[in-house]
Amino acid sequence: MAKQETPRPVRGTQDMLGGTAEAFQERFAHVVATFDRVRKLYGFQRVEVPVFESTAVFARSLGESTDVVSKEMYTFTDRGGDSITLRPEFTAGISRAYITEGWQQYAPLKVATHGPLFRYERPQKGRFRQFHQLDAEIIGAGEPGADVELLVFADQLLRELGVSDGVTLNLNTLGDAESREAWRAALVAHFEAHRDQLSEESLDRLQRNPLRILDSKDPRDRPVADSAPDIDAYLTDEARSFFEKVTSGLDAAGVAWERNARLVRGLDYYRHTAFEFITDRLGAQGTVLGGGRYDGLIENLGGPSTPAVGWAAGIERLAMLVDMPEAARIDVAVIPMGEAAEAVAIGIVANLRRAGVVTDMGFRGNMKKRMQRANAAGAQTAIIIGDDELAQGEVTVRNLVDGSQERCKIEALGDYPLASKTSFVEGLLRGFDPTKVIAN
Repeated sequence: MAKQETPRPVRGTQDMLGGTAEAFQERFAHVVATFDRVRKLYGFQRVEVPVFESTAVFARSLGESTDVVSKEMYTFTDRGGDSITLRPEFTAGISRAYITEGWQQYAPLKVATHGPLFRYERPQKGRFRQFHQLDAEIIGAGEPGADVELLVFADQLLRELGVSDGVTLNLNTLGDAESREAWRAALVAHFEAHRDQLSEESLDRLQRNPLRILDSKDPRDRPVADSAPDIDAYLTDEARSFFEKVTSGLDAAGVAWERNARLVRGLDYYRHTAFEFITDRLGAQGTVLGGGRYDGLIENLGGPSTPAVGWAAGIERLAMLVDMPEAARIDVAVIPMGEAAEAVAIGIVANLRRAGVVTDMGFRGNMKKRMQRANAAGAQTAIIIGDDELAQGEVTVRNLVDGSQERCKIEALGDYPLASKTSFVEGLLRGFDPTKVIAN
């Protein structure tokens, strides 16, 4: 009979166990908890949207010509014959819900969420095919003050996570529709005049998404991209005023920023503000939070003309920047030897845990192996229960730091000082009767 082959994990996904998983999950949870706390300060409501949507939600919002839609989405036909896609980002699903659930009545609407997303792309540092993002949106507010609020929110989040050192806010304007169209025409003319110097990918983008050539990483494209015209020459007075209000608002709030005239968002519905918070601590994949104003998206999905602005941040990338927490360890290892001792130990362990003491119990192996596991787990105190101790109604309390040990009555454990704490939880096991535990 042929050996059954074990399925391998899907590329771009993660399995983690033990200390590594716990340390990462603690940082992950810290990022999410900080986000939830800060978003409440700014009055952002929590929103939930499905993990999968009709493919049209993303195809119509992101655009058929984008890499996300053409190359990166996890799309399948369900049993009803409908085309379904695992969400590659949050904004499209939130915008769909804004239309279909009647959320227009709450505009301007400030919402935030977090959760898993899915993209079929080359795994990168801090980015997997199943990854997680924080997301914040203001829908129905066309004023520059909404852009400022979101940017100040993002800045405070990074500060409270303790990751703001070495992070720079890059800011640009894409202008209003008139500005953007004039600039796009100038860029196409420029790139067409130098098409023999462009990479194959940029030649493809020239037909589909010419603005994205500006942030090409291919060294062949950089001379042409660097010499391309800036949008400033094409801004209308209204667009220029909008950007000035955003920058003056950031200055008033004490948020540092740098202008990056090459920062673009390649989709047609993006307007005005575009931004990225970039760190110097993650190599080439340095963007930890980014977003912009997308005034045309909801209209593109069949809803009314609705201004909106938002941002998203990778939780994994932020977690990589958060200082490593102290490795989790147990306070007390309870080591029973024999069935009768184990029955008593179960009661001791339960009481310790109820009192907030991190406790583990060794179930198998001889005394030496159980003590080795206790040391490996970082325990500083062991409570040993054998037949001799049980006959006397006692336990042996061993200090695993200095090796000293002492017998004490089971009912007196509440007064015994443990190495991992200045004193044991007072009265924790007072009145504990081992004979009743054994009888039960």
